[in-house]
Amino acid sequence: MSTFRAVSLFSGCGGFCEGVRLAGFSVEAAVEMDRFAAATYRHNFPEVPLFEGDVHHFLKADSTAWEAERNRFDAVKQGNIDMLFGGPPCQGYSQIGTRLLDDPRNELYGEYVRVLKELRPRVFLMENVPNMLLLAKGRFKRAALAAFAEAGYTNSGVVVVTASEYGVPQLRKRAIFFGVRDGEDLGMEAGAFLQAALEEQKNPENTVNQAIRDIPETTAVHYEPLRYPKSRAASPVLDEMRLDRDGRWYSADYKKKSAGGSLVLHNHHTKEIQQRRKELIALLAPGAKADSLPKEIWDGARPEKWRRLHPDKPAYTILAQMHRDMSEWVHPKFQRWITVREAARLQSFHDGFVFQTSEWQMLKQIGNAVPPLMARALAASAQKALVQLDSHGSAAPTFQVPVQQMLELASA
Repeated sequence: MSTFRAVSLFSGCGGFCEGVRLAGFSVEAAVEMDRFAAATYRHNFPEVPLFEGDVHHFLKADSTAWEAERNRFDAVKQGNIDMLFGGPPCQGYSQIGTRLLDDPRNELYGEYVRVLKELRPRVFLMENVPNMLLLAKGRFKRAALAAFAEAGYTNSGVVVVTASEYGVPQLRKRAIFFGVRDGEDLGMEAGAFLQAALEEQKNPENTVNQAIRDIPETTAVHYEPLRYPKSRAASPVLDEMRLDRDGRWYSADYKKKSAGGSLVLHNHHTKEIQQRRKELIALLAPGAKADSLPKEIWDGARPEKWRRLHPDKPAYTILAQMHRDMSEWVHPKFQRWITVREAARLQSFHDGFVFQTSEWQMLKQIGNAVPPLMARALAASAQKALVQLDSHGSAAPTFQVPVQQMLELASA
């Protein structure tokens, strides 16, 4: 079977790309505007041409930014790409974000659709927060599906996916749009196909302790790599994360190559903690929140302000906001915040994936990322669809809703 080719939009530090690459795709191009995330992306994906700039300029013939870069993207053209994937920034949809209907970030999916029209891949995957499906009584969900239909992907659907079901030690939920190009015969509705294919990818749940139990209490003083910790602990997720083990998906050779061949622990540093805060978090039992603290310590506001991870459960959602305040991500055992490396593991980044720039930016990159092992399951499902399309050949779509009807529903 030939390697399927993909293009990544809103690539961030590369979590989605890592999973897509792990599933066997060749990532032909990536687009990311944030220069800090781009630095991490380049370090971990030196083979992928990266367009570092505004997605509005990508593939635009009248853009000087694109004209200056286009020679590096010869492979990115219609008829040569099997899958488009990416997650437009989600802050405008998020329950902790602004949730404003006129937030310009809520319209970035339109740029995703523009590139979809330009490249005409056979399938696409688009990731976002589940709240996108509910905001404005489903307006954005309807608008997105209508836009996909108008772009020539009438057979499109959306599924809510839980990361912990695919090897990620975290209870993270995401809305995944999946669609198939008109004229291709998938044999069933795209959302139902993705749901069924993902069922085959499910794994037993992993816990915080299983994911980070081997990482030492002592952290790096600055950003220096540390001696790699020894461990005999049996854990499928440790097999995936550790550089000296073969996992089900990641081989030790793959991980060490990504890390530059060195057996050291990268990114094991965290924000400084004041003594009074260390004394406060010492009162938190595993899995406890601020409302468990004595009344003379806790003022009664925001019980999630202080939270200790439970060692025997998956982590709650790792968020980009932790780069500002780590008090919701207290280590399950030690009197400190989790480190960059521990946060990365809870997102299912293996130890060979090295984060770049400042600690502030590293934490932000991790919180914004698509967990690689969840991304692998999504990409494997899309790959199954592509194989099925190859076996069926081109045909009239077996599932179709009139485009005009979709547009009318979107404007309702």
